[in-house]
Amino acid sequence: MSLPAGNPALAISSLSIELRVEDAVDAACAKDLAFLEEKLLAGQSVLVECDKELVLYLVLAVRNRLRKAVTSTGKPPRLVVVDGRGGPEDRPSGQLGRMIDQLGGFVRGSVDKTVIVLPHLDVLTTTHTGLTMEAREAIPLLYENPEVCLLAFRDPSFEIPKVLLGVFAARREIAGIPREALPRLITQREAKALSSTEFDPFGLYKFVSGLNPVRCRRLFADLAQRVEAPPARPNAKAVYVELRKQTATDDVDLPNVDIDKDIGGYQIVKERLREELIDLVATKDQQKSEADIKTVEELLPRGMIFFGPPGTGKTYFAKAVATALNATVIVVSGPELKSKWVGESEENLRRVFRRARQNAPTVLVFDEIDAFAHARGTYGGSGVEHSMVNQLLTEMDGFRKNEMIFIIGTTNFLESLDAALLRPGRFEFLIEIPAPTSEDRKAIIDIYNQKLGLGLDEKLIDHLVRRTEGWADKEKGLPFTGDHLFAVGRALRRQQLRTGQRTFSADDVDKALQRKTRRQVTLSEGEERVIAIHEAGHALLAMVVPGARPPEKIAIAQDIEGALGYVLRAARARPYATTATELRAEICVGLGGMEAERLFCDDVSIGAYGDLQSCTSIARAMVEGHGMIGTLGPRVILDDGDRVSEQLSEARRARIDVAIDQILDEERARARRLLSEHKAMHQTLLNLLLERKVIDALTLATLKI
Repeated sequence: MSLPAGNPALAISSLSIELRVEDAVDAACAKDLAFLEEKLLAGQSVLVECDKELVLYLVLAVRNRLRKAVTSTGKPPRLVVVDGRGGPEDRPSGQLGRMIDQLGGFVRGSVDKTVIVLPHLDVLTTTHTGLTMEAREAIPLLYENPEVCLLAFRDPSFEIPKVLLGVFAARREIAGIPREALPRLITQREAKALSSTEFDPFGLYKFVSGLNPVRCRRLFADLAQRVEAPPARPNAKAVYVELRKQTATDDVDLPNVDIDKDIGGYQIVKERLREELIDLVATKDQQKSEADIKTVEELLPRGMIFFGPPGTGKTYFAKAVATALNATVIVVSGPELKSKWVGESEENLRRVFRRARQNAPTVLVFDEIDAFAHARGTYGGSGVEHSMVNQLLTEMDGFRKNEMIFIIGTTNFLESLDAALLRPGRFEFLIEIPAPTSEDRKAIIDIYNQKLGLGLDEKLIDHLVRRTEGWADKEKGLPFTGDHLFAVGRALRRQQLRTGQRTFSADDVDKALQRKTRRQVTLSEGEERVIAIHEAGHALLAMVVPGARPPEKIAIAQDIEGALGYVLRAARARPYATTATELRAEICVGLGGMEAERLFCDDVSIGAYGDLQSCTSIARAMVEGHGMIGTLGPRVILDDGDRVSEQLSEARRARIDVAIDQILDEERARARRLLSEHKAMHQTLLNLLLERKVIDALTLATLKI
C-alpha cells in the first residue's frame, strides 16, 4: 500500500482488519529482505545489525524467500540455525558450548546451497576485555571453510571482535521503518483510536520512525484496547503524547523546558529558533499534501551550533527546542565519546546516533563538541579525532529526510571547529548565545524570583542587574551569566529558609553574589580614611566629568571581587557607540582615586594598581585600536599574533608611547583640577562614607554639586 499523491490521510477502511507480526516485518523490511536474498543466493556471507526482537522474524522471512527462489539447479538454499538448543544426545554443556558444537558440525559438514544462520553471534563472541573462550573457538571455525555462506546477526548494543568482520562480504543495518510502510503496520481498529475515519501516517510516523516493526506492532496492539475516537473529534494528539512516553527509553530525557516561561530574555535567539526550526516543524504538521510535507522536510535544518561563553544556557536552549518539538533529548559529552581503543570512539558515535533514531523525534546534543570535532590538522593526538569527525559527518549524511532527528552542538570555541561541520547542510546555523544583556538579566531574575518565591522588589532586581554588569571573573574573562543569577537566587532562598526573613536588602544581594570565601579584613582608622578618600575621589569625578557614568552606590566595605572599597556606577546607555569623550571620561574617573590621595593625603597608596591598569588599557586601545588620535592618522595595529611588532617602526612605536602618555597626563591633570574645584563636595562624601560606610543612590540624589 502506497501513500496517495494528494492528501496523505488514508481512509481507515483501506487498512488491514487483522495483521500478523510476520506480515508487518515483510512490509517494513522489504528492501532489507531483498538485499539479504540477493547476497545469500550469490553465496555471500552477510552480517545484519538489528534489534534482538527482530532477529527471529527476519530469519523466518529469509527462509520463506529462499524457499521460493529458483536457482540454476532449481533447488533453493537450505537454512540451518545455530541456536544452541539441546537434544537428547547432546553433551551436558551450556547453550554457548552447544552453539560451538553445532557451528563446528555445520562448517565441517557444509554442502552446497546451505546457509548457516547465527542469530546470536554477538552473545557468542562479545567481550570488552578480550576474547571469550567461545570466541577463541568460533573465530577459527568461521575462517576454516571459505565456501561457507553465513547469515549472522548482531545487536548494535553488543561488541564483536573486529577480526570477525572479515568473514562477511556484506553488512546491513536495519534500523527504523520507512514511512511508506506505516499503513501496512496498523489495523483498522488500532487506527480508530486516533480518528474515526482517517489515518494520518505522517502525523504518527515521527513518533515511531526509529522503532522496528515488531516493537511497532506491540505498541499499536495497545491502541486496540483504547476507546475509539468519536466522529469529527480526533484523539490523535492525546495518543501521540502517550506514545511519546512509551517510545522514550530509560536512557533518554523527555524535557519540560518552555522556551518562554523557563528562559528569560534572549529574544533574538528565540526568534531565530522559532523561524528556522520550531515554526517550520509546526508548519509541516499542518500540511495536508504529501508533496507539501516533503517540501518542508527538505527545508528543515539537520544541525545547529550553539556557541558562546560558559554558563549562558546553550544546553538549556537545546532542551527547550526538544520540548517545543515534543522530542526526546540525548545529551552527550564530547570527551566521553573518545576512547583509547582503536575504532571504539567511532563505534560510540554510531551507537549514539542509533539511540537517537530509536527515540525519534530526538534532539541530539553534543556538549563540548570541540573536544573531538576541532579543525582537522590542528591537533597532535592519535588521530582518533579525525576519524570521529568523519564518522559524525557520515552519520549526519545518512539520515532519512523524514526522520525527526536534529543535532545541536555546543561549544565555547567556535573558531576551533572543523570547517566541514560548518558548511550548509550539516550544522547549518551558527547561533550565538552570548552573555545576557541587562534586559536579559532582568528577565532571568524575574523568572527565578517567581520560581523560588524570593519576593524581590523592582529596586532590588535593578540593583542585582547593575551588580552583574561586566565580569564575574575578570582574570579568566568570564562574564556574568544566567548560572550566576540562579546561584544568587538559591543563595537568597537558603538565607530565607535559614533566617525566616521575608525581605532582602542590597547587602544581602551583594553577599549572595560573593562566591569566594575571603578572610575578613580589619582596617585601622587611618587605612579606612585613605580608602574613603580614594573612593570619594572616584565618585566625585563620576558626578562632574562630562560623559562619565554617574555613581549609584559608594562603599568602604569589601567588594565581591575583593576590593576594600568600591563605587557602583550606572550602566552605559549606549554601549555600542562609545565615543572618545566617554573613554577619556573613564580614564579621568579611574585616576580620580589616586589623585584624591595625592591631593588630600600628600601621598599615594598601592590601592590604585587596578585603576592604573584599566586606564592604561583604555588609552592604549584609543591609540592602537580605535584610531582616535589625529596626529597618528587612521592607521591601527592589526592583531596578527606574534607578528604585531613587525608592523611598527621604532619611530612609530615612540610616537604611540608619547600619545598614550599624553592622554594619561591630560586626564590626570583634569582629575586633579576638578577635585580641587569641588573640594567641599569631596569632603561631604568623605564624611558620609566614614559615618555610614555606604552611600546609596537615594542619598547621592540629594547631593548638589
